[in-house]
Amino acid sequence: MEHTISVIVENKAGVLSRVSGLFSRRGYNIKSLAVGETDIPGISRMTIVVNGDEKTIEQVEKQLYKLIDVIKVIHLTDEEFVERELVMIKLNVSKSTRTEILQVVDIFRSKVIDMNVNSFVIEATGTTSKISALEKALQPYGIQEIVRTGMIALSRGAKKSKGVSIK
Repeated sequence: MEHTISVIVENKAGVLSRVSGLFSRRGYNIKSLAVGETDIPGISRMTIVVNGDEKTIEQVEKQLYKLIDVIKVIHLTDEEFVERELVMIKLNVSKSTRTEILQVVDIFRSKVIDMNVNSFVIEATGTTSKISALEKALQPYGIQEIVRTGMIALSRGAKKSKGVSIK
């Protein structure tokens, strides 16, 4: 089963390495990892997507709490949450495919952020499945390069995740 975990950490050198190392030492491949600063100076949020059974993920959460720079662990899979991912795709373009590609871009509510005679760079945000569907739809036109951010996620509703207070 796929699990989404949000980890609130102190923004210090080596924290990312220690957190990701915890997963690798247990033989788990991280499917997605995104890290960014929060609204509180010196505090960052990691969004980690990993496959594993419930018992194993529970053990990983306990181990995360043992890391000195970890402030809070939130198992988002247990609650309603909103997820997004960003992708940029550089695509081959010709006069004959330009209109078709623009139609695909429009259907997926994405946008062309750079263009020249032979290529477009397309930007899109959405769920992981939407981003994967866009990539599949654009594959026949010749993808030159692609970069995906990985999933970021927050709990739904007015409250913070399970009463999370990081101040």
